[in-house]
Amino acid sequence: MSFNIALSGLAAAQKDLNVTANNIANVNTTGFKESRAEFADVYASSVFSSGKTKNGDGVQTTMVAQQFHQGSLQFTNNSLDLAITGEGYFATSQDLGAQDFTYTRAGAFKLNKDNFVVDANGSFLQGFPVDPSTGDTTSVSLSTSSALQIPDSSGSPRATSSVYSSFNLDSRSIAPTIAFNPTESATYNSSTSTTVYDSLGEPHVLQLFFVKSDPAVPGNENQWSVHSTLDGKSFGANGVEQTVAPYTPMTTFQFDSSGLPQSTDGTPNVSNTFNPLSIAAGGGGNAGLSDLLTNGATFPAPVEINWRDETGTANKIPTQYASRFEVKALEQDGATVGRLAGIDIGADGKVVASYSNGDSTFLGQVAMVRFSNSQGLQQVGSTGWKASIASGEPIAGEPGSGTLGNINSSALEQSNVNLTNELVDLISAQRNFQANSRALEVNSTIQQSILQIR
Repeated sequence: MSFNIALSGLAAAQKDLNVTANNIANVNTTGFKESRAEFADVYASSVFSSGKTKNGDGVQTTMVAQQFHQGSLQFTNNSLDLAITGEGYFATSQDLGAQDFTYTRAGAFKLNKDNFVVDANGSFLQGFPVDPSTGDTTSVSLSTSSALQIPDSSGSPRATSSVYSSFNLDSRSIAPTIAFNPTESATYNSSTSTTVYDSLGEPHVLQLFFVKSDPAVPGNENQWSVHSTLDGKSFGANGVEQTVAPYTPMTTFQFDSSGLPQSTDGTPNVSNTFNPLSIAAGGGGNAGLSDLLTNGATFPAPVEINWRDETGTANKIPTQYASRFEVKALEQDGATVGRLAGIDIGADGKVVASYSNGDSTFLGQVAMVRFSNSQGLQQVGSTGWKASIASGEPIAGEPGSGTLGNINSSALEQSNVNLTNELVDLISAQRNFQANSRALEVNSTIQQSILQIR
């Protein structure tokens, strides 16, 4: 019996050595979780034996339990390197569309030849679907998740539909004495311009000219005319090109004695500024701005000119003060063709593609899952786990919600192995092995002595 007890001790010490050696071997493995060998004594007795004199039957390994505490973060320059701070796992699948998921904390992801986000084994990182414009997650179920893919195509152009312009017109300006002509600077007081885009993403210069009306004429006090051109072609309020003088203004501004916008048609102004002006798009046999284009493109919708900034800031409305001409706001909502400029992944796992034209699109949200019992997960190698009966079903959710942790982009979670502790454990396991070996040797000596009795 003593032989068996010593042998069980040797087996336990060997198991402890193996676990410690495995931890040390993986001290630099990204996302690795250290293991701990857990032991229990072996005790057996019958109803006819005396429990008071029973010494026990040795030791057994009850579990090699992984320890899922947080590893330290190592920061990198790769935005596809992801680390989880807190509870949770990434979900990956070996094949596109597969529902057999593997879970991991190792976030060293990269792109494959088809621009899918994969790990070193080629498994696809799963993401939840989101609204491309707002980033709102439409589902947090693993059954609706799909492999995240980074687009390699160009961003689509967007035709201008709204222009936002605000300014201060100098009340000290002298009204021109010559009829307006866009090619003669003496015929207007100030001008500004912005770039607008047609349906093909080609840029065009929209220029606004401000002409002060002669205050000597009754009713013209604090009044300005606004003319406009598109690529040097003059057009009026209906968007129709004007080729000969006199050029009809696009609109007229009237300011009150305080230099603030005043209604010219008897209707209240919107948001304390001049009412927006809608310029007909034209095309399809109708007159409008599209007729000024020569590249086969159009303006799909009327272009609305708003006399404010895009957010409607109270102090950014047109004014007429005794101050130099100043542009307070000049924006538009069109965009040319964009090239992929970068990928950003937020703490909430939202994946955003940025384009060279200033556009951005939400591509998805990195899927995260948690388990009721992480130690019940089944190891499958390559720092991956599978769900089991002991772990419970995976519970999916958005990063940062509930008990799920946040995602750190351009970072990796290092192994949580404490090398100093492991070296101490290694020495302890070695001493245990030697002690059990000595017990086995003593048993052998005793039996040899008994055999030599005559």
